Amino acid sequence: MIIIPARLASTRFPEKVLADIGGLPMVVKTARAVESVDRVAVATDDAKVADVCEKHGIRAVLTSPDHTSGTDRIDEAATRLGLADEEIVINVQADEPFIEPDVVETLKKLVEKHRRESRTLISSLYKAVSPEAAADPNLVKVVTDESGYALYFSRSPIPFDRDGGFDGYKGHLGLYGFTRKNLARFCSLPPSPLETTEKLEQLRALSHGYAIAMARVETKSFGIDTPEDLRKALARD
Repeated sequence: MIIIPARLASTRFPEKVLADIGGLPMVVKTARAVESVDRVAVATDDAKVADVCEKHGIRAVLTSPDHTSGTDRIDEAATRLGLADEEIVINVQADEPFIEPDVVETLKKLVEKHRRESRTLISSLYKAVSPEAAADPNLVKVVTDESGYALYFSRSPIPFDRDGGFDGYKGHLGLYGFTRKNLARFCSLPPSPLETTEKLEQLRALSHGYAIAMARVETKSFGIDTPEDLRKALARD
């Protein structure tokens, strides 16, 4: 099942999940973009978002306003929805209205591939990005090992290009795949100093010794974090 966490409050862009994109609220446009892959539900902390979703035929689950991460929010939603331990749960961010269905399908297959590995807690995706794009702290970067597992995520450009000329930067996509059991396991872990410093929840898994399986995809999608991003989205749409 695809669960979209949609928090109404946003420091950089208040109520962005309801911003209009091509005649649809952003969260609804995101849900419509991926509904061909699997069942979709929106996990939100606000009745206003739930009402908008249900008005457009998108299932919504009201969750606590106290969650500190989107993954903690979808964990509560998965419980309320009664999902079985082995069901695949895909976390698609509400600010990805242009995400391609085949990208989400790739993530779903990656979870299926690694679901029997006790150490692999999460599956996720990245795309190739330019050195110029890698300098943007709003774009999270990832470095991986030779087997395709994440070594680290950062808002800083990684790896550090000491001699110049490096062109292998990997931009992390804000999509995560779990089994329902592993989602609950992740959310039972205490936050780590790395997570709170970088404000990147995936670092919680790495800090506690778990693995994150990664796969490269081709995508033109981008997350909408700021009003400037929205202007780009409107020009594109």
